[in-house]
Amino acid sequence: MDPTHTLDIPLVQEENICLPLVVSAVSKYWGVDLSIKEAAEIAKKYPNIKGSILIEGVELAERHGLSCIISNSSIKELKKMIDIGVPPIVILPGVKDVVQHASLVVGYDDTEKTIFHYIPEPEKIGAIPEKIFDEQWQQDDRLMILVVPQDILSDIGSFDKDMVQSNRLCFDGEKQRLQGDSVQAISTLRKAIDIHKSNSTAMCLLAGILNDQNSQDAVTYYTKTIQLNPKYYLAYRGLGNYYLKTKDYANAEEYYSLALEIDSARFAPLYKNRGLVRYEQKKLEEAKQDFVKYLEQMPDARDRSGIEQAIAEL
Repeated sequence: MDPTHTLDIPLVQEENICLPLVVSAVSKYWGVDLSIKEAAEIAKKYPNIKGSILIEGVELAERHGLSCIISNSSIKELKKMIDIGVPPIVILPGVKDVVQHASLVVGYDDTEKTIFHYIPEPEKIGAIPEKIFDEQWQQDDRLMILVVPQDILSDIGSFDKDMVQSNRLCFDGEKQRLQGDSVQAISTLRKAIDIHKSNSTAMCLLAGILNDQNSQDAVTYYTKTIQLNPKYYLAYRGLGNYYLKTKDYANAEEYYSLALEIDSARFAPLYKNRGLVRYEQKKLEEAKQDFVKYLEQMPDARDRSGIEQAIAEL
């Protein structure tokens, strides 16, 4: 039996913040061409947003006849999807100053223990060791987004309805937050938690909004997130940010350090933030090391000259 299982995904190179490449590619795989022009119109609602808004791409695909399931998954289930011809979208850590990104899984190799990812170039796929992939995937609760034709929904098996509904509300709540409607976003995320009490994604998203509002309740929800998933990187980062704002520098340093223990390369500005809280605690040599590390991971940082000056003074 061939240990390598891969799906042939059409080449797509044009994308928009409201039509991420992964959604466009998987839709085209199913024979559905999504309009970049339509996506550009939707994007006008997000004039100052950096990165892509996955749920807008998913909703665009749904308006063109496809269906979506958002579940918390496993390597075993991911491979099952590939075996039946369904390419899953997963949420993985970002790099530099991008905190997370969506990736399209197109195959796996059981002998080499690798997971294959879509790359929008001819005859190319990305490969990541299965163990590393799973460790990274776990940081965002192993979310899997399936975009499929309605007539094959029965072929892909059954999913926990509460989990699927709760996860969809998480994406809806995040969209509402990005549109500036925090009140509705909080309501939506609380509903997601009511439906699925152990949804750490909902907990962390709600904590993030409460953190933006400088509410102490953010600590409660970040803590619940970590209790549900001790590898939830964004919860540790969020607690670090909360304590930085409240000038509790010792706690800020602790949570930034815990986040970096989980993933030292996910979000370069975390080193800058830890450097700041170490500086405030007179830990000058450690602060200097963090600033150096920040520039190593972000050589094109906008604040490079200011950070270099701080390093020289330290």
